[in-house]
Amino acid sequence: MTDTPSSSPSQTEKSRVDGWGETIRTIIYAMLIALVIRTFAYEPFNIPSSSMVPTLLIGDFLFVSKYSYGYGSTGTFWRLVPFSGRVLGHEPKRGDVVVFKTPRDNSTDYIKRLIGLPGDQIQVRQGLLYINGIPVERTRQEPPASADSEAHASYTDYEERLPDGVSHIIREEGDDRALDNTDVFTVPPRRYFFMGDNRDNSQDSRTTTVGFVPEENLVGQARFLFFSLDENARFWQFWKWPWAVRWNRVFTKIK
Repeated sequence: MTDTPSSSPSQTEKSRVDGWGETIRTIIYAMLIALVIRTFAYEPFNIPSSSMVPTLLIGDFLFVSKYSYGYGSTGTFWRLVPFSGRVLGHEPKRGDVVVFKTPRDNSTDYIKRLIGLPGDQIQVRQGLLYINGIPVERTRQEPPASADSEAHASYTDYEERLPDGVSHIIREEGDDRALDNTDVFTVPPRRYFFMGDNRDNSQDSRTTTVGFVPEENLVGQARFLFFSLDENARFWQFWKWPWAVRWNRVFTKIK
């Protein structure tokens, strides 16, 4: 009877090293694939503020398509590849919900609605939006459009219809707040003008905090929600999900 030869210590050690090497290579490949997807295709974001209520709520998680407007050095490559403008670019459309890098530091992500295109004249008078001197139609919503935690008797929701036919819901505390009467903003070439849907609670292009946004600062278009939690739970508190998840918002398109 012939005994089966056992592996030598050196062979066992070599197999163990090869196994670890394969695991490390798999992890590196997975990270590289995730980085490419995040840079060029889709990137997840979460909503930390109420500036886009009622369209987006605190605790919403969404995907932004990075390819919608092409790729800019600030919005996509973090200035590691310096160039002006965008490559493979597509013109943003008025009414799009867009993530961009604020011009103040070219690093902080903001999410707002695109209101003014290059060459447009934008003004707010007594709470009413004017684009190129023409008032934008808005229709009061009764009851308010969404029953989120920000809803209150002192707020009024309106359906606003932009000149290109895009309709969305905005929220107003009144028509006499700080940002309800502005000068006329003429949007420069290769710049864009953004406003939050929560019109009286938004730092946007009406303020010096944001101002006009260069085209290279556009990160991408907000496409759809993939998850949403109310303010009573954090993402990692999975045991609260059955009661904290806003199930009616999961996998919904952003308009």
